[in-house]
Amino acid sequence: MSHIARLFTPEPLVEGQEISLPADQTRYLTRVMRLEAGAIVRVFNGQDGEWRCELAGTPKSAVLIPQQQVRPQHSGPDLTLLFAPIKKARTDFIVEKATELGVRTIQPVFTDYCQTNRVRIDRFESLAIEASEQTERMDVPNIYEARALPKVLSEWDAHHPLIFCDESAQAAPLANYSKQLHEKPAGVLIGPEGGFSPKEREMLQSLDFVMPITLGPRILRAETAVVSALTLWQSLVGDWQKSPYLPES
Repeated sequence: MSHIARLFTPEPLVEGQEISLPADQTRYLTRVMRLEAGAIVRVFNGQDGEWRCELAGTPKSAVLIPQQQVRPQHSGPDLTLLFAPIKKARTDFIVEKATELGVRTIQPVFTDYCQTNRVRIDRFESLAIEASEQTERMDVPNIYEARALPKVLSEWDAHHPLIFCDESAQAAPLANYSKQLHEKPAGVLIGPEGGFSPKEREMLQSLDFVMPITLGPRILRAETAVVSALTLWQSLVGDWQKSPYLPES
């Protein structure tokens, strides 16, 4: 089915109920993919599963008509990524790879050594949608507005472990905590290139739900640390034991 175009829509998916496409998706299907009326498109909305739809309308005003559900709704494990925004291209990389790696929620956090105090959530959402479409995800991660780290920590559910990737202390590897993390919602916290300030480190170390871990003997760039930590979590306690479930052609 990988040769069939796949799109995300926020609209309900109901058999026979037309979905009007915005200009960018119309352009993608009719000009980039060069699809004509009658072509099949796979569509998901994060709630109603994935549907086989028929393309209709005109090249300038396309619609999709849901015909049949081909996959039931499924969401991955409850994992939140908290990260300090860095330079634009590398922040884009973080959002894209976090989506590919199955993160359910993305929360940018402002820290003392943050490299920027401006983020474009609309851009993050576009990147996440595109990554979800390409990787057969059945949903798109929730992306929240950036907030100060102390505020986010003050509202964190203390029953959910927060994995603190600590590059400057004697911390254990994530594998040591696999039993404590199994089948639990969790978060992963990655700091900026300059790391966390002494005040922030003291605050993190004072919280019972924070779980300091090491990512090895080398100091990783922020975007590398994100991919490494999420990969470790998914392979140890996430859904990487499952094979991809694809619809039949």
